[in-house]
Amino acid sequence: MTDWQDQLNSLEEMGLLRRLRTVTSAQGSHVEIDGRRVLLLCSNNYLGLATHPQVIEAARGATARFGAGSGGSRLISGSMSCHRQLEEALAAFKGSERALLFNSGYAANSGILQGLFEDGDLIFSDALNHASIIDGCRLSKARTVVYPHGDAAALAALMALEAPRRSGRWLIVSDGVFSMDGDLAPLPELVRLKERYDALLMVDDAHGTGVLGAGGRGSGEQLGCLEDIDLHMGTLGKALGGAGAYLAGPAAAIELLINRARSFIFSTSLPPGVPAAALAALEIVAGEEGAHLRQRLAENRTRFVAGLRQGGLTVAEHPSPIVPIITGEPEPTMAASDRLLAEGYFVQGIRPPTVPDGRCRLRATLMAVHQRADLDGAAQAVVRAVRGADR
Repeated sequence: MTDWQDQLNSLEEMGLLRRLRTVTSAQGSHVEIDGRRVLLLCSNNYLGLATHPQVIEAARGATARFGAGSGGSRLISGSMSCHRQLEEALAAFKGSERALLFNSGYAANSGILQGLFEDGDLIFSDALNHASIIDGCRLSKARTVVYPHGDAAALAALMALEAPRRSGRWLIVSDGVFSMDGDLAPLPELVRLKERYDALLMVDDAHGTGVLGAGGRGSGEQLGCLEDIDLHMGTLGKALGGAGAYLAGPAAAIELLINRARSFIFSTSLPPGVPAAALAALEIVAGEEGAHLRQRLAENRTRFVAGLRQGGLTVAEHPSPIVPIITGEPEPTMAASDRLLAEGYFVQGIRPPTVPDGRCRLRATLMAVHQRADLDGAAQAVVRAVRGADR
């Protein structure tokens, strides 16, 4: 017990101690925290579908029909028609043979890599891949080679170096949109490399699904190579507004995961209301309303970034709704975050180990349901907070 408290004290001294904030309202453009209404600028509910009437009604209807819980794992008694319907829709959405649901993005990545790859296989993983991919690589027992972030030339050199002693399957795995910087993976270059070396390509498109591409099919569609990706991982808890995750891919891979992915086999399946809500959200994403929401989201990002730049802040250019404002060290980062909340803007500060030392940031995320005037005020407040932290 004493040792645990010492560790907590150490984290606090370094400015790295995390605490939970309680939100007492729905995840709309604004939320209520400590009895105050504040602008929400740190949610992954990019299209605002978490509070969309059709999505809520779908969850309510499925819960009334099927109950609050699924009763067991999919292999025992918890595989329900709502799960299967969503999997079929996701497979069609991604242009794949089959799809399989998981309870979270973390469960998906850890289960996919553990279930499909083993001793003797080789995984090439981007240096800034999500923690769930990193842990999935470890669980797989395959050898992992980490390549510099987004550097296809460096990856090519590493693959050429490994080629003479090749054995087993090769996989390139990358986030489609990187969650802390918001930049996109060089997917066309990764496709060329996977074809040159007869490898598989897996893309974690948690932050791209629903948001990028003409039809909202993600970073692969955005970059013109959706059909060349072998394993499409995505989540239901970001742009689709709900919870859970999936893999879309070859039928044989899905069948193998049903038999080998521990995070799938040994978990009670998602409550019926969750896949029902996701199915409704997917229908919105694929339709005219989804296209309108993506356009509004892009416009909101452009407006917010313009306000930050007008105030003298440097912001990278990319199409995702993730806007990192680099602040450097933990103390000024959290001081800026606290000041913003006091002014009515909820923007989280991100610190190590989520990001490297010296790369702390305010991670702002835009939503389609944000109003322009609110974003203008938020941009001005961020500029004040960051400059105040600098002083």
